[in-house]
Amino acid sequence: MNKRFDIQRPYYHVPNMHEETHAISKNVQRAKGYTSSENSDAEVESLPQDFLRDDFEGLPELSEFEVVRHFTLLSQLNFSIDGGFYPLGSCTMKYNPKINDKVAGMDGFVGLHPYTPSQFSQGALEVMFSLQEALVEITGLKACSLHPAAGAQGEFVGVKMIAAYHRNKGDSKRKYIIVPDSAHGTNPASAALCGFLVKQVKSGPNGTIELADIEKLLDDSIAAVMLTVPNTLGIFENNISEISRLAHERGALMYCDGANLNALVGQVDFKAMGIDVMHINLHKTFSTPHGGGGPGAGPVVVSENLVDYLPIPVIRKNGEDRYDLDYSVPHSVGKFRAFYGNFGMLVRALCYIYAYGSDQLKSISDTAVLNANYIRARLKGSYHLPYEQPSLHEVVFTDKWQEKESHVSTLHIAKRIIDYGFHPPTVYFPLVVSGALMIEPTETESKATLDRFVDSMIEIAKEAKDNPDIVKTAPHRAGFKKMDETRAARHPILTWNDSESD
Repeated sequence: MNKRFDIQRPYYHVPNMHEETHAISKNVQRAKGYTSSENSDAEVESLPQDFLRDDFEGLPELSEFEVVRHFTLLSQLNFSIDGGFYPLGSCTMKYNPKINDKVAGMDGFVGLHPYTPSQFSQGALEVMFSLQEALVEITGLKACSLHPAAGAQGEFVGVKMIAAYHRNKGDSKRKYIIVPDSAHGTNPASAALCGFLVKQVKSGPNGTIELADIEKLLDDSIAAVMLTVPNTLGIFENNISEISRLAHERGALMYCDGANLNALVGQVDFKAMGIDVMHINLHKTFSTPHGGGGPGAGPVVVSENLVDYLPIPVIRKNGEDRYDLDYSVPHSVGKFRAFYGNFGMLVRALCYIYAYGSDQLKSISDTAVLNANYIRARLKGSYHLPYEQPSLHEVVFTDKWQEKESHVSTLHIAKRIIDYGFHPPTVYFPLVVSGALMIEPTETESKATLDRFVDSMIEIAKEAKDNPDIVKTAPHRAGFKKMDETRAARHPILTWNDSESD
């Protein structure tokens, strides 16, 4: 088996030394792999006696070089966007340009305390105001708040605004929010957290929501309809304008989950689509770090209906060159976090938008959709495509053919792609597709990278026919073999035991 090193034995393991050397070492002070300052504030005497050890039997003493090598090799076990392609559908793992980090790391930004008075933070406020205006222009809506700390919190804030809107109108009957069965899990969660009940609407045969199904559910108990556009299948909800019209006629509002905005930048006017509120995941569309590289940022943009309900503060421009934090929003839903947003992420997003410029922003979605359809066209003969509707930014395949012929599942395929040097795609989502393999290339990947990925996926499909065991037992070339995930969850090992290291 091709393994980079023996994972059963720590690679810092020191073999038995020559007897003479070992004997000499007993008579000299033991070398230490750490240093301790004599001026340290920590006093050993203050620790409980039970916490102290007389020796370090069983623990290795290491040189600086060995420690550096250890952690460097550990870092190489982690997959990163700087090291490889993440075909994560719906999560949009695009490259994070280094110029973004450089600009966000400027002294005038990182050295600015968030409570600095407005008169001394005009540059930072101008950046935030410019991003607000850019997001309003990109979406076609009326106003924006950069306040939420992540996309999920932006969604929560958006639903809070919907609740406040109906409450302010004295409409207490609206207890439900309509959510599709293909929605992101945060949709029903946000509705529930804001005190609403959920009515689910099923996807139609084309993977989209049927107008008649929405019409049956709409009455004076519905507060809002939440749709992801395009949806999690990567398909545009072509009834969106009519659904919005029906919702508004019955007094409900329209929420758009903006997680998939990467497919529509510069392509659509969300106001014309009838959207009242939408959150934007800055990491998914505007290249801010994702996950552990965060923190996140989830601005919300709103129509005229919800301008007076935005969270505070909102950045305003007064006169030609003066910016202020405005806390006077009439029916504001208040504050949901400290300070005014994750500022470093806001700088990065604006940097990305300005790098394209207003005349080139459309090329983001143009290329993202082109890349997804290139993958779709090349893999269509190797994997089952559940919906023939045109794809936008992502495409969903299934394991139907592999499962039927060789009992090779989506999870097996995902593990095997690791051996080819790629992060697995999103698996088993959306739940409306059995054995889903969701792939999103984004606009930042080259054709050469896409070809390597597609060639690998085609090879895995062949392996599933000719040698299914190699797929079922993958990965073979990763730092760790295939895990028993059920056992790991039920019987986690939370402590290090030297007796188990051999």
